[in-house]
Amino acid sequence: MTPPVALIIFNRPDLTAQAYARIRAVKPTRLFIIADGPRADRPEDSQLCATTRKIVSSPDWPCALQVNFAEENLGNGRRISSGLDWVFEECPEAIILEDDCMPCPSFFSFCSEMLDRYRNDTRVMHVSGNNFQGGVRRGDASYYFSRYAHSWGWATWRRAWKHYDLRLSRWPKTRTENWLASIFSDPLEIEYWTDILNKTYGGLIDTWDYPWMFACWCQNGLSILPNENLVSNIGTGPDATHFENGGSTIGVATRELDISTHPVGFVPNREADRFTFKEHIALKKAPLISRMISALRARLKLRTRLKGISFPGSVPNVALPAPSRPYQLPHMSRRM
Repeated sequence: MTPPVALIIFNRPDLTAQAYARIRAVKPTRLFIIADGPRADRPEDSQLCATTRKIVSSPDWPCALQVNFAEENLGNGRRISSGLDWVFEECPEAIILEDDCMPCPSFFSFCSEMLDRYRNDTRVMHVSGNNFQGGVRRGDASYYFSRYAHSWGWATWRRAWKHYDLRLSRWPKTRTENWLASIFSDPLEIEYWTDILNKTYGGLIDTWDYPWMFACWCQNGLSILPNENLVSNIGTGPDATHFENGGSTIGVATRELDISTHPVGFVPNREADRFTFKEHIALKKAPLISRMISALRARLKLRTRLKGISFPGSVPNVALPAPSRPYQLPHMSRRM
């Protein structure tokens, strides 16, 4: 049987109808709907939210439906985190989808088997349906372990979610202890996540999933990632919160997965995690780096012109600081 499913919606009826159809195909016996309320400064939200909620309010299969509809807009962080608090008060484990995350059929069976297999194993905190390794298979098993908790279609247990803290209360202490160095060996990666967690703790980033990944790290927890991508995110466009112009992980095709083998040990795949950081995080720094190089070239050109020296055609490699504007990881939510 498919475990309980939680669907997170807002004001996008077309996307919600598509995600709901994928859920309807597997007919879970318990369905939770989490919805944020309309924004006060967007008059069109009231009708869009009502239309979206109506789509999911009458399952036509045997199903215990429970809804949690916010009357006013709570925003990304508070709405999703409070909604998931409610879900895990009601049931011990669940599969979670957002309205723009389109799972293939084996996503549900994959999550179901992983939830069952690792139900009482506290080393595992998160089951993801995402794979962004560019076709590279990681290890010999059907899935691998990671430090990155991608959350475009995922699952977890109450026993893991109980460690969640939206306020990141432990961050100031762990920051002073240089704790991230025990997780990442690359100074750039450490600097990047220090900046992200600083901004999230300071309220500059409104999201639920950075605190969730922080909770997983605090428990030295592992995430399960399949060796095929099982969920495609199609949430780009003018109504997307974080991915208006798309991204390297938007729209990645799905492929079905048969679970034939399991990993031998409980070790995060460092090559896979480095690939994630380099290709889907650090790579997004390129536009800023290009602007910095252009500015450097302009300054050098001006200096050499004043000195009567011809300007060389290239600039030596220089160490450039990380950008102040964070790039949203694939596990980021895109609405509310």
